[in-house]
Amino acid sequence: MADLLHLEDQLCFALYAASRAMTAVYAPMLDELGLTYPQYLVLLVLWDHDGERVSGIGDRLQLDSATLTPLLKRLEGHGFVERRRSTADERVVEVFLTAAGKRLKRRASDVPRCVFEQSGLSLAELAKLRTTLQALTRRLRAGPPEPEAP
Repeated sequence: MADLLHLEDQLCFALYAASRAMTAVYAPMLDELGLTYPQYLVLLVLWDHDGERVSGIGDRLQLDSATLTPLLKRLEGHGFVERRRSTADERVVEVFLTAAGKRLKRRASDVPRCVFEQSGLSLAELAKLRTTLQALTRRLRAGPPEPEAP
């Protein structure tokens, strides 16, 4: 097993390094928008579905409420979103884009293209990588496979 313990051979490190590099590419563009990367992800969800429940945002981003709530408070403080209790069920909190949050979508529209260009990947390579990573995430979240019966 000791032969397997080389940093360069670790999938976890390759993913970690790629994630940090990707976030670093986003940083200057998001700084111009006044956003952090996690705030940008929240806005991506809301640009797709304005009025999403807090729990729905958490599910889509795979974040718990202890992590998501401060993000939403900061976005609300910047005037990009507004949290409201549902009129149908007051236990439910929904998040809506403000006019400023909607305008920010136009300003952010060039970010994905810039990141794609910097990646140097083709559209097909990018799609394959994304599909592979999504499958890996599903498998890891599902837990270890059941042992085969003898």
